[in-house]
Amino acid sequence: MSSQTPLATLSPNLQIQLKEHTEGVLNKIINTNLQSRFVQEFGGLREFRDAIKQLKHCSAHDAWECYRDSVPLTNYDSYEPFISRFLAEPCREEDVKDLLSPGLPFFIAKSSGTSGKAAKLFPKYRHFTGAPISCNRFTAKTCHILPMTYLRVIDVLRKEENPTKVIVTTVTSGMMRMQNDLVVDKDSDVIKLTLPNTTSPLAVGHIRNYRSYLLLHALFALAEEKLTSFNTIFSTLFLDLIMFMEAEWPSLLDSIENGTIPKLEETNHVREYLEPKLLPNPSRAQKLREIGEFKADPGWLFRIWPELKHVVCIVTGLFATTLPKIRHYLGPEVLINSGYIGASEALIGNSHSFTDLNLFKVTTKEFIEYLDITKDASPMNLVPAWELETGRRYGITLTTRDGLWRYRLEDIIEVAGFDPGDGMPLLRYVERSNRELRLSAGVSITETQLIDGILAGEKSLGKIKEFTVVIDERTSPRRFGYFVELQDAL
Repeated sequence: MSSQTPLATLSPNLQIQLKEHTEGVLNKIINTNLQSRFVQEFGGLREFRDAIKQLKHCSAHDAWECYRDSVPLTNYDSYEPFISRFLAEPCREEDVKDLLSPGLPFFIAKSSGTSGKAAKLFPKYRHFTGAPISCNRFTAKTCHILPMTYLRVIDVLRKEENPTKVIVTTVTSGMMRMQNDLVVDKDSDVIKLTLPNTTSPLAVGHIRNYRSYLLLHALFALAEEKLTSFNTIFSTLFLDLIMFMEAEWPSLLDSIENGTIPKLEETNHVREYLEPKLLPNPSRAQKLREIGEFKADPGWLFRIWPELKHVVCIVTGLFATTLPKIRHYLGPEVLINSGYIGASEALIGNSHSFTDLNLFKVTTKEFIEYLDITKDASPMNLVPAWELETGRRYGITLTTRDGLWRYRLEDIIEVAGFDPGDGMPLLRYVERSNRELRLSAGVSITETQLIDGILAGEKSLGKIKEFTVVIDERTSPRRFGYFVELQDAL
């Protein structure tokens, strides 16, 4: 987090520094993934393969120029024939090893499908060595929503050895597992643990029922008086947790008083691991009863957790309308951190300010190029980080350690400036490109238009906490409508 004013333009020294850093990132990716099956077999990279072979012991700048002039734009269709090899029955190591990056992936991320298309699969490889990155990096105590579930397990058959298990899961669950070295083979032991500085046992992460999952996170958070932060990924998830907590307030306090796990749907398989983790705490339960259930006054959560410092959750784009409700629950003492900007394909950057929640600093270890949205999608129109212009809007193109090459995301960002310390770009999220809701043939509306429309409605409705867009078919012609929750009475 920084309080420094962003630079509108880079100084000559910072531009050189940023250029050298960015070229170094690209050079490392090229050296790591050059011998991957995708690079060696994909026809679109033939020119690049031939050109890079001519550059023996080349510098990072030479590699950048070779890459710039010979690597085409790609999309998911370029990778699907390769990634689909993981879905073959049987899946053999010789068919999938070194596919996009060296070795086998730790997990395969399944995208959320928010673009309106079918979900995509992205192999994710382990890129660090040494000790796992544990939750010690979070301030004690954190209610960190840590999902442990997965969609399927792929057994990668190896000659004369036991199969390697690769799970297909969300990027959130997979990254949490990879950072803490929680391989699926060890789940029977890991399920008994609680990561350092977190309130919820890992067994909670194995619950698939959404309501039960959040209620048990709420239970263990309520039991911890010295809670300092929440990390819930999305703001809607945080609000659901709080609203479920309100609805079950008496029973949750009874559980804290008696040290018992409430009987919730689809939790029988984890009860034996959760029960030893919740000790009877009558004094904490009594204190919570004195605080009482949520009332109209702001700051209810700060009264429950007087050491609560901040909440980390995405509050940009469509999630921005949840801010008033979150602020009301938290009160002025608790800060909101908008987390990060990224996608299933890669992390782009992290929140840069507690006061400007739509400001992110590029912190990724991937190579990013930017496409001015007013120009055609062509490699010659891509702009590297050191040539960005403040105030312009760009699409994002990624070359990643996980083996994507000039892969276009559908996110649109606006350059807000540059960090005065190291020159890294500062970005604002704008919207998803080509993201439309279709009403009928030839009639559609964009995400930005929907948000602008409902915010304009605040002039007559009052402050809107949350909204859901629906297609209203009650009369002809069909139209878009909103269900809204208001901050105050109509």
